[in-house]
Amino acid sequence: MDPKLTEVSQQFDRFKAAMTRKDYNTCTQLLSQLKVLLTGFRSLPPLFEDTPNAIRELTLARDIYEHAVLLSVKVEDQDAFERDFFQLKPYYTDAGKRLPPSPNEYMILGLNLLRLLVQNRIAEFHTELELLSSTALENPCIKHAVELEQSFMEGAYNRVLSAKQNVPNETYGYFMDLLAKTVRDEIAGCSEKAYDYLSIKDARQMLLFTSDQELLEYVKEEHPEWEMKDGFVFFQKAKDSAPCKEIPSLQLINQTLSYARELERIV
Repeated sequence: MDPKLTEVSQQFDRFKAAMTRKDYNTCTQLLSQLKVLLTGFRSLPPLFEDTPNAIRELTLARDIYEHAVLLSVKVEDQDAFERDFFQLKPYYTDAGKRLPPSPNEYMILGLNLLRLLVQNRIAEFHTELELLSSTALENPCIKHAVELEQSFMEGAYNRVLSAKQNVPNETYGYFMDLLAKTVRDEIAGCSEKAYDYLSIKDARQMLLFTSDQELLEYVKEEHPEWEMKDGFVFFQKAKDSAPCKEIPSLQLINQTLSYARELERIV
């Protein structure tokens, strides 16, 4: 085996061992070194040169970037996830026909769809879906993300939260927790605009909590402006502190007149 290929393989073995130990600091250091080493392989994107060890190098690089994506989930770093996913993607698309299928491909593609959903990047979510094959769309990891997006768009928030109990892979837990928070924040924002107050029982059910204690902790952390007393949650303080958004009528009139004068000059 080529000495460079051997060095990268050995370094990757150390990386995987650190992942097993959950030593994520060491993983991060080793990953940086691995990415530098990979630049020495001319068979990798964007060059794709047909070197004697091209298939081995491409496969090894794909495995490394897949583990990089999984590491970003473990350390809860969405920016790193996006960077590593886009470095990995050419191995699924441009080099896909040259390599044997990866058992992690659909799981990682599903993770990326979840990330886009959590970040409310719905247009990009659908763009990524359009790039997938019919076989991929039938995979449980992809179907899970699609069903979540449909439930979220329909406002079926109870289905979104209950989906955490049936994730296709344990790595989905991080983004599912973020999505649950997004859902609750959306409900909370609507609730404080629609009501002056709610009973604790109704607020708990509306925010899809299973206990009063969970509701209390959520209010303390996310909505300290709400007031909980005598069995009720009061939203009035939040309404009073919200800025009043009036329509700047005078400004609009002046702008309209200005546009009219400009049109007269043009005509």
